[in-house]
Amino acid sequence: MTDLSVSQHFSANTANAADTVALRDDERQPCEVWTRVMGYHRPVESFNIGKKGEHAERRFFDEQRCQG
Repeated sequence: MTDLSVSQHFSANTANAADTVALRDDERQPCEVWTRVMGYHRPVESFNIGKKGEHAERRFFDEQRCQG
């Protein structure tokens, strides 16, 4: 299992995106992050402090194909 940060996960899946798009801070807008919790989707912003901490500690991994 590979331990990746969120930025590493997304940068690995969007090759060279940072090289092609350059926005000034005043051109950016907030992005609402949703995640699946207990079988339903919720915005991370609505989490209580404990759930926000748990969400921040999550690890991303790449699932490998079965050898068969």
